[in-house]
Amino acid sequence: MRSRPYVGFAIATLASDVAMANLSVFLAYYLRFHTGLASSAGSQSWGEYVTLGVLESLLFPTVFAMRGLYGFRRSISRLDELQKVFTTVSIGMVLAMAISAFLSRGFEYSRGLLTLSWALAILLIWLARLALHYAEMWIIERRGLNERVLVVGAGDMGRSIIQRVRASPRLGYYAAAAIRAHEGDESETQVEGVPIVGGLGALGEAIDRHDVTEVVIAEPSLTQRELLDAVAECERRRINIKVFPSVFQMISSAVDIGDLNGLPMVSVRDAALRGWRLTVKRGVDLLVSSLLLVVLSPIMLLIALAVKLSSPGPVFFVQDRVGLDGQPFQVLKFRSMRADAEAASGPVWAKEGDPRRTAVGSFIRRLSLDELPQFINVLLGEMSVVGPRPERPYFVQEFSRRVPRYLDRHREKAGLTGWAQVNGLRGDVSIEERTAYDLWYVENWTLWLDFKIMLRTIFSIFRGRNAY
Repeated sequence: MRSRPYVGFAIATLASDVAMANLSVFLAYYLRFHTGLASSAGSQSWGEYVTLGVLESLLFPTVFAMRGLYGFRRSISRLDELQKVFTTVSIGMVLAMAISAFLSRGFEYSRGLLTLSWALAILLIWLARLALHYAEMWIIERRGLNERVLVVGAGDMGRSIIQRVRASPRLGYYAAAAIRAHEGDESETQVEGVPIVGGLGALGEAIDRHDVTEVVIAEPSLTQRELLDAVAECERRRINIKVFPSVFQMISSAVDIGDLNGLPMVSVRDAALRGWRLTVKRGVDLLVSSLLLVVLSPIMLLIALAVKLSSPGPVFFVQDRVGLDGQPFQVLKFRSMRADAEAASGPVWAKEGDPRRTAVGSFIRRLSLDELPQFINVLLGEMSVVGPRPERPYFVQEFSRRVPRYLDRHREKAGLTGWAQVNGLRGDVSIEERTAYDLWYVENWTLWLDFKIMLRTIFSIFRGRNAY
């Protein structure tokens, strides 16, 4: 029953791809030969380009389907979608040109028109797909087609998952119930407003009673037998199941399976950036930091004046942080709190509604403008534009004692922004989850990932989540 709307969404996306492919050819032909936007020595027959449009209509959906881009996806990154559309349209365009060159018997297509058609196809298909995705999520929400989720685990991880589900209603999930992973205190009947309906032994009954369509196991301390029993219970009822990664699973992303003269061995990968990748990353840091320091200098001057005039104390706040290879460095920020903010409390994280903030400080922290001087740290080579956020030595010592592989974050330069931050993990959140995101970034680094994080940072600044 629930799969029918998703089939309809896939058909609508396919039809949209075909329509946008043909529209891109038509618009490119019109702009090339019937406007003054591009000089032309003459005109060419539209009929030849109809063939190109037909080929694109056949090839684009084929390539999209081969790359698995007609499957239903609840969460979608605009930038990831653009990258996939760019790659797929480029492949389809090359194939279409190769086939049309064979069929056209010597007809020479306009290079300018082909380039324009390629660019328009990427833009139009991407925009249409985004519009359809948001329309799909709206329909799912309005028609009540949400997947009813049961969370196994009423602890911190279960709480975090329920918060994420609530924060993204258009993903089509609804937290219907939760169950305790272990026997214990039964005085609590709710977690984040979701009813706790029993223990792990009542999983099957809870699935039936609450019409659950998906189970999320948010308790990594389950034994292997308990986990297998829970999976079997879901499989018997044909219920989807997701497992929140345990600490071992977080570590295992850096594990390779090999052998030593036939003897199986498990080894941990060296996740540090080396060689040309390190050189490329440093080149991007120099380019971005120097450019933004020049462009943003008027804004930084205004912020400095506002900080100085609004409260007594220095303009800049200089603080020791831990960077590459665990070496300390002094990070620069615009001062956003009273000069004596930690005189009584000692080192503490900022919290929502923190009374230590100044009036100007509240504003610049909400938009992360207090971080702008850190581009100087990037220019000096002490930080990178993208990387794990640096912590103070006091917190590094505390976290390294209780979070496995926490110190591996310091095998790369600290970043002004990072993968954890653009995924909402900033401020007073789970340090274990933030560490998992930081390690994933280090182990899966690409230049495109850095650019994607930079662009997402711009959007996340204006949302201002947990920016206090």
